[in-house]
Amino acid sequence: MSGAKNCPETPRQKMIGMMYLVLTAMLALNVSSEILEGFSMVDNSLHTTIASSELRNKAIYDDFQDLYNKNPEKVREWLTRAKEVQQKSTELYNYIEGFKVGIIKLADKDDANDSAYVKQIKAKDNLDMAGQYAIVQGNGKILKKKIESYREFLAGLSKDNPTKQAMYRSIFSTEKSKDGKPWQDAMFEMMPVSAVVTILTKYQSDVRASEAEIVQFLKSQTDATDFRVNKITALVVPNTRYVIRGGKYSAQIVLSAVDSTKTPQYFVGGSAINRGMYEVNCGKSGLFTYSGMIKMTGNDGMVRSYPFKSDYIVGEPSATLSNEALNVVYRGIDNILSISVPGVAAENVSVAVAGGTAQKIAGGRYNIRASQDGEIRISVSAKIDGKMLPMGGGVYRVKYLPNPTSYLQYADGGGVTRLIQEGTLTKRVLKSGCSLIASYGQDELVKANFTVTSFTMLTIFGSVNVNGSRFNARQLSDIEKLEGGEVLTLKNIKAVGPDGKVRSLGMIQIQI
Repeated sequence: MSGAKNCPETPRQKMIGMMYLVLTAMLALNVSSEILEGFSMVDNSLHTTIASSELRNKAIYDDFQDLYNKNPEKVREWLTRAKEVQQKSTELYNYIEGFKVGIIKLADKDDANDSAYVKQIKAKDNLDMAGQYAIVQGNGKILKKKIESYREFLAGLSKDNPTKQAMYRSIFSTEKSKDGKPWQDAMFEMMPVSAVVTILTKYQSDVRASEAEIVQFLKSQTDATDFRVNKITALVVPNTRYVIRGGKYSAQIVLSAVDSTKTPQYFVGGSAINRGMYEVNCGKSGLFTYSGMIKMTGNDGMVRSYPFKSDYIVGEPSATLSNEALNVVYRGIDNILSISVPGVAAENVSVAVAGGTAQKIAGGRYNIRASQDGEIRISVSAKIDGKMLPMGGGVYRVKYLPNPTSYLQYADGGGVTRLIQEGTLTKRVLKSGCSLIASYGQDELVKANFTVTSFTMLTIFGSVNVNGSRFNARQLSDIEKLEGGEVLTLKNIKAVGPDGKVRSLGMIQIQI
């Protein structure tokens, strides 16, 4: 889930933010005091937004409580955290409200109103009282600490979500201003009362919006690990459906949608089995079937039955081969295969390759390398009762690696390495150590390293060939001459992989 989008800004909130920025900029230009009346409109809109947030929050808490009433064991932990969010949010909100009232009473004195609305302030343009209350009396430092505590509290609830943590630390930032002033000085020193009250109302709006966002996130965690299905069916999960004669067959019988707070009853052939684990000693070869049912009591108290049927095979000893990469063998690279013999420990299995080599890694895994084109044959033997017995094997086709994709590799402004095939880059980026690479990208099915050996750069100034993967001096000179909107094309790109085959790759087009 994308937590940062649970409560996106509405068009109204965006408008309020824009008006706030405009009015602040106009104030900085010493516009006449009448302009300060505009803060009344922003403040009123913020109060409307806060009221909407509080209604939304109440609905979320009501839903949360309803979930708890239905399943206390599952929801208790998350509801407890949500109530803590509610408490801390309300504490900070109320402190900011009292902070605003304190400033207004200093500014309006006997004419002060207990309601902290800008429209009711008489001395809207007073430049001293906000600083008097916040800086001289020391209340600004207290507010700063409360905001920081609330910010870190929200970040702590989002410890597994860096995006959310960054969002809260941005919204409730108390960093010094660009000129090095402490947060409280930059906020309140020589600031009109109307502007300060509006900013504080904005903080209250942020508190309510963040409260809604984090509580919604906590609510979603009550079923974060659940599987959502539209029906309940029985499921048989065997350890294996193929058993060597003399071994044991095991299978887990479960509901495909299970609530851990409820325990089903399991039956096979009319007999109850413990914890849904069905085991049979296998004494002879062949196909065997079995059936049964799972009984489950629903939320309405009714017992429902879910039938199942499955089978398993008991066979003679044989080898099982599985290529963990692509079920093909490629020239020039390691091909990791999992090779096992049912009922035989991995250390008692031996592998030989005609037309290649096999290196044992661990846990029944082997590194297979082909030394010829066409096909290779893998033979498997197992040590059983002190004797090495052939268990079979298989023939694998040998193929060359598929062609990779060409990319231009560069570092963005933050130093992060990026790949591009077609798009727009600045000349500065192009001249700062770009190189061509060949890769299978993020969706690679096999791992292989390729080296770009040559390419041609085509611009309006002509084409320039180069050996290697980086721009030469002539190409860098042509790039410097390009104007915005002009295009450079990288073509005739050649690359060599671990199989030694030279490949021609696709073009790269970059617009300046």
